[in-house]
Amino acid sequence: MEDKVQIQDAIKVQGEVVRKLKSEKASKEQIDEEVAKLLELKARLGGDDGKHQFVLKTAKGTRDYNPKQMAIREKVFNTIISCFKRHGAETIDTPVFELKETLTGKYGEDSKLIYDLKDQGGELLSLRYDLTVPFARYLAMNKITNIKRYHIAKVYRRDNPAMTRGRYREFYQCDFDIAGQYDAMIPDAECLKIVYEILHELDLGDFRIKVNDRRILDGMFAVCGVPDDKFRTICSTVDKLDKMSWEDVKKEMVNEKGLSEQAADQIGEYVSMQGGMDLAEHLLQDQKMSQSKQACAGLSDIKLLFSYLQLFQVTDKVVFDLSLARGLDYYTGVIYEAVLTQAGVASVTTEAQNGAPGSTEESVSVGSVAGGGRYDGLVGMFDPKGRKVPCVGVSIGIERIFSIMEQKAEVSAEKVRTTEVQVMVASAQKNLLEERLKLTAELWNAGIKAEVMYKKNPKLLSQLQHCEESGIPLVAILGEQELKDGVVKLRVVATREEVSHTVDIHTAPHLRTI
Repeated sequence: MEDKVQIQDAIKVQGEVVRKLKSEKASKEQIDEEVAKLLELKARLGGDDGKHQFVLKTAKGTRDYNPKQMAIREKVFNTIISCFKRHGAETIDTPVFELKETLTGKYGEDSKLIYDLKDQGGELLSLRYDLTVPFARYLAMNKITNIKRYHIAKVYRRDNPAMTRGRYREFYQCDFDIAGQYDAMIPDAECLKIVYEILHELDLGDFRIKVNDRRILDGMFAVCGVPDDKFRTICSTVDKLDKMSWEDVKKEMVNEKGLSEQAADQIGEYVSMQGGMDLAEHLLQDQKMSQSKQACAGLSDIKLLFSYLQLFQVTDKVVFDLSLARGLDYYTGVIYEAVLTQAGVASVTTEAQNGAPGSTEESVSVGSVAGGGRYDGLVGMFDPKGRKVPCVGVSIGIERIFSIMEQKAEVSAEKVRTTEVQVMVASAQKNLLEERLKLTAELWNAGIKAEVMYKKNPKLLSQLQHCEESGIPLVAILGEQELKDGVVKLRVVATREEVSHTVDIHTAPHLRTI
């Protein structure tokens, strides 16, 4: 009984939270998240008979998308796919779940976020965590040594969802990868060029692409006195610099990871450095860094990368940043991350986006929208003979981009069309259903997107209102007089201008030009 009273009290408190958010006109996502918590509490309370009530809601960390949201998503996908195809990529698909052992040990500290499936009798399976590891498995299994591919699909992470901040348990990833033995830094430069093109075309605001190299990081750790067995765990801590202050990062290194304070201070000096080709040249002359062959190899490649980026005309947005770490274990060379730096998208949080770690670049960043790098050893982990296939790729942080595009659509007066219908076939009088259906069929047969109301005798006003609400640009109006004269009246919805055309299959191509 006491539990029931506690739940009732919690329902009252949660109800107040929801009411407050509604009065403050908070975002729909934030209100929906709190309403879902309220419904869960009510379900725990049960009905009058004490039975558990069924709550109609989506699973934690997931969401539905309405037609307007899907129209925005489709536009973003089309822009990205067009860019991938322009660069000569082909596409593949892989199963949504993999053998558990395929995914195990590839993600470092993030492995705990993998969704394991219940044993169905013989095979231990997990939902895919990203698209990169399944791609490496695909290459090894099919003995493919070179391919340029893109893959857009859903992935799953047992993360603590923060749906108002763009973090989900089910979300899309949008990957482009180049596999094969090629001359240094040419494929890597193309990946950065692709990120540049996509962000420029989507017009999300100002952005920067940060680059670094795992070999530079490992060399830096070595010369700063980090033990070999702590490289990966210290790298994961450095990766938090986009979300935590240096003081907090240092505290984690020293107090939790057992690093000496002296080593942490030396790391701090290096990770504060940013620049371009000039910084790479400076570090090649650095007394400590020059002692590491690994670091020197990485710095030489960064110099080469910037020379190619100059030819691709993208260096105005690219910065060599020693604080960039990217926590995934499989990176072996160049790593990069694109960050939006426009203050105009005020309510978009700096919280990290799934699949592409976030950033709080001073006070103006709105988060990371792409990330990737080189992973030359991953395919070899799956090959029975350990044969390596060098790979480099990028993952576009599509969910964060969707959030920003949705917000821009909300604040702009521009109406988002959710269909592509070009012509509404309408009638001005009763008993013209057959004629409307015939003309609609003619338009469909001619490849024109057309629609007709599913009523025998719809009112003309209702048909015209539907066009205005749906953004349909043209109405083909049939009436008794028009049928006698063998014409159809075409009205431009926006201007109400009307033109008569002969009712004929040849009318259809002419409709396209209006």
